[in-house]
Amino acid sequence: MGLLAALLWGGTDFLVGLNVRAVGVKRAVFFSQSLGFTLMSLLLTIFPAFLLKAMAAPLEVWLMGVVAAAFTVSGALALGKAFALGKASIVAPLVTSYGVVTTLLSWASGEQISLLQLMCILLCVIGVILSSLHSDSKLPHSTAAGRSIFFALLSAFLYGTSFWLQGRYTLPQLGPISMLWLGYAVGSGVMLLMVLKVADGLKIPPLKNCGLLASTSLMNLGAFFAFSWGAMSGSVSVVTVISTLSGGIAAVLGYVFFKERLTAVQVTGVVLVLLGALVLHLKT
Repeated sequence: MGLLAALLWGGTDFLVGLNVRAVGVKRAVFFSQSLGFTLMSLLLTIFPAFLLKAMAAPLEVWLMGVVAAAFTVSGALALGKAFALGKASIVAPLVTSYGVVTTLLSWASGEQISLLQLMCILLCVIGVILSSLHSDSKLPHSTAAGRSIFFALLSAFLYGTSFWLQGRYTLPQLGPISMLWLGYAVGSGVMLLMVLKVADGLKIPPLKNCGLLASTSLMNLGAFFAFSWGAMSGSVSVVTVISTLSGGIAAVLGYVFFKERLTAVQVTGVVLVLLGALVLHLKT
């Protein structure tokens, strides 16, 4: 199940890159969030017990869930911007470094942090620095490439903060299904306000783009359920580590379909980020 989640999330990241280039970052995120909200609402209509159980949670937990959802949709916007500006083979692995953020936040809130975890954080930092370097002065859009790395790291920070908030405050009482529905509800509302300010923001994209947008949402939901199923039936840490390979899968897809080429230094950086993230998730 962890491998299936990695494949689906890797494919999702790859399709996000296609979507943001085709319909724009804000519209791509809006349609993805809206479809996710529709599907999750349908699921909760069929199985209302999930939501009824979550309704017993205190108001403060729901409010914290809204905050976490705001971080998630902000992370999705930053991720879309990163893919619009840069290479999937660099952006996707960098986003997997969100584990650094969750680890540091857990440490700041009183949890113990091991020497191995500190070494993994250092590996990720070195990997990020190496990934941002290129020795070819003829490479175009160097400014855009630098901005894509910034937005990828911003996305990792936002996602990491959201996951920490969810793990610490909301998931134990709301459950993953209701929290996912809340995330899509908040995301759809926020993105609706944003696309209303965009020319033709609510215009239905061409059929080909609709198919890509729908596939992105379905693959993301499929990955979530595969991850949850694997976590419930096996080791959470193992499933989490395997699912982290999604960054590497997206990088491979970018290499194969977009013909993205990285320097040896950048490849080393990507590998270090993935390695640091893998071990960090295993020890978290």
